[in-house]
Amino acid sequence: MNVALYTHASCLAHDPGPGHPESPSRLASVLDALDDERFATLARIEAPRATRAQLARVHREQHIDDLLANAPRSGWLQLDPDTLMSPASAEAALRAAGAACAAVDAVVAGDVRRAFCAVRPPGHHATPAGAMGFCLFNNVAVAAAHAIAAHRLERVAIVDFDVHHGNGTQDIFCGDARVLYASTHQWPLYPGTGARDEHGVGNIVNAPLRPGAGSIEFRDACIRTVLPAVDAFAPQLVIVSAGFDAHRQDPLASLELETDDYAWITRRLVELAGRHAGGRVVSSLEGGYDLDALRACSAAHVAALME
Repeated sequence: MNVALYTHASCLAHDPGPGHPESPSRLASVLDALDDERFATLARIEAPRATRAQLARVHREQHIDDLLANAPRSGWLQLDPDTLMSPASAEAALRAAGAACAAVDAVVAGDVRRAFCAVRPPGHHATPAGAMGFCLFNNVAVAAAHAIAAHRLERVAIVDFDVHHGNGTQDIFCGDARVLYASTHQWPLYPGTGARDEHGVGNIVNAPLRPGAGSIEFRDACIRTVLPAVDAFAPQLVIVSAGFDAHRQDPLASLELETDDYAWITRRLVELAGRHAGGRVVSSLEGGYDLDALRACSAAHVAALME
């Protein structure tokens, strides 16, 4: 099998409430886009739950306890101004993080070359100590730590092209030279992190983009900054925080990317993974809030993973 799709029905049941942009319809749109003959060869795998040990590599025990023990029996529990839990949210968060870990297991074992985790809630804003920005557990961080602990990988690269900076991922790994975190994102914008001079221990690479920047600026930032950093790092695994909210139609930001930009960056990352990591790529869904754009971009991303 070349590419696997990891998802779970519980990720559709997570409901942050009426009018919330991170709605179940997002994942439904992605799955609808992938229910096409172009993707007939995708290996479709039910996501397992992340274990407590997997979560605890990047999250404090108190945060894990708070999410798993305090999920509401009805209605919603507000965790921060943007982040809410419904009765199904804890299960969805476990499956989202578990999908990324299972995908790592599969690509490292050689069962598949690449994987896409069509899951929610997203993860890259979640910090060691708390939920934030629609995110409960940091799915890609849990996966990267799992790759290091369970498979003894020494270099894992996380590339994040969500329009919002992945402050949680950067916070988790800013002192860990085994993980490279490289991000393109709009600046300034929520959450206010991701300045060019934030370097960690030399493992943090931020390429902020001005509001209104489009394909030319995005590709230039990747060619000049992100891709050379990943190439020099020579990762044994590439993990992608695949947010599609830098698209020009997205309502939550003001970058002007086109659908083809996501196919382009995916192909470049696959090339780097082929050079250094035996082709191993694990991608996990982050943002994207215009349903038509999300549908098109996720399809372009997965098609490029399958090439």
